[in-house]
Amino acid sequence: MKGNWIVLLVLLLAGELSYAQSYTFKVLANRGDNKIKTGEEWKPLKTGASLKAQDELIVSNDAYLGLVHASGKTMELRDAGNHKVSDLAKKVSQGGSSVASKYADFVLSKMSAEGKKNRLSATGAVHRGLGDPINIYLPNAIAEVYGEKTIVRWDSADAGQVYKVTLKNMFEDTILEIETNQSSVELDMTDEKIAKENVLLIEVVDKNDQTAKPKAKAIRKLNADKTTAVRTQLENLMEGVEDENALNKFILAGFFEENGLLADALTSYEEAIGLAPEVDTFREAYEEFLYRNGMKSVNN
Repeated sequence: MKGNWIVLLVLLLAGELSYAQSYTFKVLANRGDNKIKTGEEWKPLKTGASLKAQDELIVSNDAYLGLVHASGKTMELRDAGNHKVSDLAKKVSQGGSSVASKYADFVLSKMSAEGKKNRLSATGAVHRGLGDPINIYLPNAIAEVYGEKTIVRWDSADAGQVYKVTLKNMFEDTILEIETNQSSVELDMTDEKIAKENVLLIEVVDKNDQTAKPKAKAIRKLNADKTTAVRTQLENLMEGVEDENALNKFILAGFFEENGLLADALTSYEEAIGLAPEVDTFREAYEEFLYRNGMKSVNN
């Protein structure tokens, strides 16, 4: 009987080890006419695919691959040509956190068919009537903020518009005004004008539309206990990460969204797109994030 238990234990451990080693990389972002060879057949490479050590890749010219190793480390691959997955794995430094794989899976799971449908339904420019409020891409409820900088974006219409962004405290006193011809601003939460405010009301209006009544959205800094907890999780997530690249920002967006920090998730998506503007995967995931969390609708 004891021998049977030992055999069963060995089989269970072997099964767990086999599952843990079922892939070497996952494809988190994919641009270009890239192909994978599994066995004897070459097939188009798709976002979300699992790569095994014995697989081979053909990376096309001007391509981009965002890979997440089983260890949690990330790799951006832009070099055209043939690549063996086993050789790519050797380039991944040791250490790191498997937590990154969790959030890589999270962002992949959110790229749904429904999200794609919403994107296709919302193509074209934004049209607002005279006096219509501008939609700011923040939740209707107060959005908690962890990071020291926050990107605030809103619906943009015709080029050449000038927007006035007004920041108010919870008593609706104006503490900062910004004018821009862009459809976003980056707020420095450590700026002395706003650093002491726990809650900020944000209004955006078209400077030339005097009839518009702004619809304010609000952000609130995390309290000390929550900040410490998030910082600890982030340290585990980013253990051994040295490069600030688009893929790492993409994974950070998943981390922040799952932890309910939607303003920080939006900022991370914006940073990912800024670092790799040619990669549609990041833009599509960003759009789905906005629809999914009610910050943008197909009617915007």
